[in-house]
This record gives sequence, structure tokens and C-alpha cells, in this order.
Amino acid sequence: MQIIELLWPAFVLAILLVYIHTIFGVEIIRRGVIFTDLAIGQIAAVGMALSVAFLEGAYQTPLTLLFAITAAVLIAWATRHIKNVEAFIGLLYALGISSIMLVLAKSAEGMELFSKLSAADILFTSSDDLYKDIAIYLPISLVMFFLYPRSKGVLKELLFFVMLALTVTSSVQSAGVLVVFALLIAPAYAGIVQKRFNPLYFGWIFGSISIVIALYASYNLDLPTGYSIIFITVLASLVFVVYQNMKSNSENEKQIGSI
Repeated sequence: MQIIELLWPAFVLAILLVYIHTIFGVEIIRRGVIFTDLAIGQIAAVGMALSVAFLEGAYQTPLTLLFAITAAVLIAWATRHIKNVEAFIGLLYALGISSIMLVLAKSAEGMELFSKLSAADILFTSSDDLYKDIAIYLPISLVMFFLYPRSKGVLKELLFFVMLALTVTSSVQSAGVLVVFALLIAPAYAGIVQKRFNPLYFGWIFGSISIVIALYASYNLDLPTGYSIIFITVLASLVFVVYQNMKSNSENEKQIGSI
């Protein structure tokens, strides 16, 4: 019972992270701007690094949000005005990660902080932290389900990227940049490659099962939680994608042979 009382916020947060990130992940893959979330997350983490390095952790959320929204607006503009936008986004990611390393270079705990920014430990998340995340993710999901589909043009682009920035601001602080990237892409990718079910619903189920297994393995095997989530979720997605493609190729060969 003590274990359940201790770990239930982490498992609920894990499901919540899959829920909100898959919404954006499906759209990101369809848009073909895969590294958008990684770049926004990395730039957002610069705000966290500045807070930790120079302000003793103060103003962490406002700084993270400021950097995330700046990156989101810049990418929204670039998607309409810059050719080869994936290269632009990749360079933005490189700028973010190098900025973090420079900010943390003089810190005695620089590498430890960098590791935390990349993949944090959510296993012992408190119920208070969970409620804060719910208060952020719930209105964002409502916007994405009801307001976003009715928007058009530049407003729709800005709405998408600003909502993504708000999501990443919270998620990077809770889980880390690489975990955010894995949860945005892996479940959504699995959902899109299969054709039987709604991609979003399938991604939710696929991602939830993967992340629960990752948390269970992390706790019982005493492994780093963030990297366990990345490894298991990404591995499961890759195996499933390969299986689906082999299955599709086999069905196509049968159809050609029957002609």
C-alpha cells in the first residue's frame, strides 16, 4: 500500500504525458516537421538552465515559458517564410543545446543538471506537481480539440505552436527534453503507421502501455527513469513500425501475385 501511495502520481503523470503529447505528435508527423518539438524543448531548457545557474532556481517557469514561446513563434514564422525549414529547426536545436552547455559550464554540477534537463526522474512525482500539470494540460487539450480545428491561416499556426510551447514548458520541467521528444513522436508514429484504428486513440493506448512498463522496470530494476521511458517507448515504436511495414509489403506482394 505504501508503494501505491508513493508511486501513483508518477503513473498518472506518465499517462497524462502520453495523452497530451500524442495530440501534438500526430499533427507534427503529418506536417513533416519532426524536430519542431525537440528544438522548442531544447530552447525552453535554456530558460531552466539560466534560472538554475544564475538565479538559484527562481523564475524557472516564466523563463522556460519565455524561451519556449520565442522558439515556437520563430518556428511558426519559419515554416511560412524559410526554405528547407527542417535544417533551420535543426540549427535552432543545436543553438539551444550549445547554449545550455555554455550556461552550465561554470557550474560544479553542470553535467548533472544537463542530464536532468535531458531526462528527469518522474518516478517520485508528488501529487501537488501532478495537479499543477493537470491544470495546464487540460485547457490545452480543450483548445486543441475544439478551437484549433476551427482556426485558419496564421492564427491556426500561431495557436498550434503556442499551445505546443506551453505544453513543452511544463513537460521539460517535469520529464526532460529527450523524454518529451520520445513521447511526442513514438506513440504518434505507431498510431499513424497502422490503418485499423484512429491514430490518436491507438497512440494513446500504445504510449500508455509502453510508459507504464518503463516506470515499472525503472522502479524494480533501479534504472534511470527518464532514459528507461525513452528506451522502452522508442524501441516499442520502432519494432511496431518495422512490423507494420513488413506486414504491408507482404499484403502488397500477395495482391500482385493474385493478379
